[in-house]
Amino acid sequence: MTVSGFTFNAFSENTYLLHDTTGQCVVIDPGCYERAEQDALRTFIADNGLEVVLLLNTHCHIDHVFGNKFIVDTYQVPFLIHEADLSTLRAVPSYAPNYGFPRFEITEPTGFLTPGQPVHFGETEVEVRFVPGHAPGHVVFYHEPTQTVIGGDVLFKGSIGRTDLPGGDYDTLIESIRSQLLTLPDSVTIYPGHGPATTVGAERRSNPFLQ
Repeated sequence: MTVSGFTFNAFSENTYLLHDTTGQCVVIDPGCYERAEQDALRTFIADNGLEVVLLLNTHCHIDHVFGNKFIVDTYQVPFLIHEADLSTLRAVPSYAPNYGFPRFEITEPTGFLTPGQPVHFGETEVEVRFVPGHAPGHVVFYHEPTQTVIGGDVLFKGSIGRTDLPGGDYDTLIESIRSQLLTLPDSVTIYPGHGPATTVGAERRSNPFLQ
């Protein structure tokens, strides 16, 4: 499995494409709001001969869902989130204009993710892990063969996700990290929703929130 990343919008949000040798592709947290950002994503998909088959959100804060409608409308694919984050998604239109994004349009999910059950595309299977605390329905996606986690806004290089937004809780977030991420091998790479990639081992050793 290959991970391809893009950084979009004023929040410097990381959007990820997961794809394998079959050419099938999953889009995770599309942050593309401006036309140029949408075109960059569409061009990469076309130039690499990828077939988008699924849209996933780790969680539904504004910066991670800008491109949901674009992906669903363009590629006509299922869209899945954790059900506990549905209210987070539905709240976005009420505050998006206040952040300077008046054109945001919500797209409702077509189904829900179940923690512990795999998501399949091409020849690839990724595991859904439930990690609330930053958002009530936050999940991450773990691919054991490549030792890869698409981590959203749970664990960053030297930091953790904020917990002062609606539905956030510091103690819940720390427990999620300890039970769902720090139980993975040190070699696992975490691709976060903002900033550079890190590893479980690096954060276990030096992240000040986890000491």
